[in-house]
Amino acid sequence: MDPILIEPNRRTRTYLADLWRYRDLMWLFVRRDFTARYKQTILGPLWHFIQPALTTAMSVLLFNVVAGIGTNGVNPVLFQMSGIIIWGYFAACLTNTSNTFIANAGIFGKVYFPRLVSPISVVISQLIQFGIQLLLLLFVMIYFALQTGNWQLPTANWLLIPLVLMLMAGMGLGLGIIISSITTKYRDFTVLIGFGVQLLMFASAVNYPLSALEKLNSSHPWIYQLVQYNPLAALVELFRNSMLGGQLQ
Repeated sequence: MDPILIEPNRRTRTYLADLWRYRDLMWLFVRRDFTARYKQTILGPLWHFIQPALTTAMSVLLFNVVAGIGTNGVNPVLFQMSGIIIWGYFAACLTNTSNTFIANAGIFGKVYFPRLVSPISVVISQLIQFGIQLLLLLFVMIYFALQTGNWQLPTANWLLIPLVLMLMAGMGLGLGIIISSITTKYRDFTVLIGFGVQLLMFASAVNYPLSALEKLNSSHPWIYQLVQYNPLAALVELFRNSMLGGQLQ
């Protein structure tokens, strides 16, 4: 029996319709990614809380205690945790999406389905992890409110959080797909992507407010412009302002 070659009809092909038709497969990938991540670990999903908590503690020690970088009156723990959580979502989307074509090469060669199903499922599974870590941030905010008596009720600024997530997910998905198409031929990018994400983090105002760079505009203008025109830095600052009631400048 002769093999059958399946090709897309480029004239009538609609990507959104294909994604909706294979939505069950997408949710299967989401469940696979979420459950397989900590399947053989002892603490399991608790790592969703432990990882940002330990990273926040180290960031407060290095940037706020040792380096003495101010937070414009915001609690340093809340300042660092809010930036780490939103940046962690983008970094996870970018890193995992950039490896999706290599990780699923065996599936791609055996059965047809829209290739966008795999990277979009990564973005959705990381969104679940972000939601869990966002609950941690809310609990920490309630804890400090009980300690200080300064309660901060949700404001209309919280409506900007879904917008920030959509923009972060879009950039992580887009950059990840571009990098994934390159890593299929040049595997060196799989090594460079982790290092590049770490460098990009320091240029995205995750651990410091944008106002702290204003004094560098005269002495080191290239550093100021690098961060000032970085769209990720603006999104991190916007998320932090939305969560913390716009207390930052």
